[in-house]
Amino acid sequence: MTRFYQRYPDRTRMNHWAVALLFLCAGLSGLAFFHPALYFLTMFFGGGTWTRILHPFFGVLMVLGFVLLFFQVWRENRWTPDDTAWVRASPHLIRTGDEHGMPPVGKYNAGQKLNAIFVAGSIPVMLATGGIMRWFDPFPLAWRTGATFVHDWMALALLAVIVGHIGKALAEPVALRAMARGTVPLGHVERRHPRWWAEIQDSGQVPDPPETLLG
Repeated sequence: MTRFYQRYPDRTRMNHWAVALLFLCAGLSGLAFFHPALYFLTMFFGGGTWTRILHPFFGVLMVLGFVLLFFQVWRENRWTPDDTAWVRASPHLIRTGDEHGMPPVGKYNAGQKLNAIFVAGSIPVMLATGGIMRWFDPFPLAWRTGATFVHDWMALALLAVIVGHIGKALAEPVALRAMARGTVPLGHVERRHPRWWAEIQDSGQVPDPPETLLG
């Protein structure tokens, strides 16, 4: 009988999906003005005027949601010496796809932590440049031009990272299930996340077979 263990509580999953929805809205509304060929995207937001009005609100709400998410998971995302070793060994993983021989992984691997670090670092940049673009009167032209350049390219980099994140989740049904339903099979934890497995055992929270958590 497959036993499951909670990976994400309901509040974290709800927060994650809210941030994902806001990112989609912010991304589409921003892309609508990135190139004339993409202007048709404004139809999803009520036209060009409403798209310009809504875009910064989507962005600010997304940031607030991400900040809440950060405080929910930051303890498990702290960098450790094992993460450094994992990064150094990652070329082997990229070449072969074989996780055997990789340094032990906790609840999150170093790649996931680097993803979170990049997103967290992009937040103040996007807020600052977006603020200059939205409330541009006090700023000289050079600042506005630079803010537009940085905001656009940082948004594209963020989009690429998020698309990679989605692709990775779709390629791993267990990870997708964890964010959809909150639980993962204990066997998966034992095989793929040995440090987290050890922490679960030390905490005494391993469910006995008769008390299997429903997935």
